[in-house]
Amino acid sequence: MNNRQDVLVLENALVSNTYKLEVKAKYLIKVKSIEALKEVIKDLKKKNIEYLVLGAGSNVILAQYFAGAIIKLDLTSLKIEDNIVVAEAGCMMGKLALETVNKGLVGLEWAANIPGTVGGSIVGNAGAYNSELFDNLVSIKVLDENLEIKEILKEDIEFGYRYTSLKNTSKIVLEAKFKLTKGNKEEALELIKNRCERRKETQPLDLPSAGSVFRNPDGDYAGRLIEEAGLKGKTIGGAQVSEKHANFIVNTGNASSNDIKNLIRLIQKEVKEQFNVDLILEQEIIDWKN
Repeated sequence: MNNRQDVLVLENALVSNTYKLEVKAKYLIKVKSIEALKEVIKDLKKKNIEYLVLGAGSNVILAQYFAGAIIKLDLTSLKIEDNIVVAEAGCMMGKLALETVNKGLVGLEWAANIPGTVGGSIVGNAGAYNSELFDNLVSIKVLDENLEIKEILKEDIEFGYRYTSLKNTSKIVLEAKFKLTKGNKEEALELIKNRCERRKETQPLDLPSAGSVFRNPDGDYAGRLIEEAGLKGKTIGGAQVSEKHANFIVNTGNASSNDIKNLIRLIQKEVKEQFNVDLILEQEIIDWKN
């Protein structure tokens, strides 16, 4: 799998993630084409090596070491024709949002500050400001369990708040097609600017995190409940409930994945005991069996 020019294999390499945890994988494999991806997966299966396709490492809590292969898709093209946008899985959400707005298209302004890739954001139906990716989605292309490329229409995918039926399947998102609306470029850019300023004021951008930890319960806010439970600033190891926004856990410098997971469990326990509310994780915990 390391004899192709469109494949880069690194051994015992650090795996990037927005929590800035010290995470390593036995193999970190970067692929630059779909054919390369197919060959890599065939080779890994033949050698019985477990693998995971990972985007930017946002919205996930990774264990310290993975004795398998992490695959990164270096597929980043973005095509815009009229109001139809096709983005490959490795394209960053911020780039997708800004380039569409600069073309006078609206519908994805909310994604300007999402730190993930299109592929990962599709699987989790990422969203913000009461909007989500599936609002404008037309279809996706995936590599299925038989390593065949399939197009799946939006209506054939189950989806909801931060959920899709693509989770926990072997399908790998390759690209997504969106239909946007013609709009006012200057107004959209101003909206993005205002939201960026508000984000700086209300979110702990000075420390590593993975965004909102919990989904907001119906009719309420997870951050409010956590703060009312007296947990703002609570620390376990190097993980801390942000003093700026209680629905963020930040890495104060030396946090481990266990620190974060233990803090999550404490928050859920306290909120349940005090308010009888079950907080549901928005982030995904990936515990590898090595």
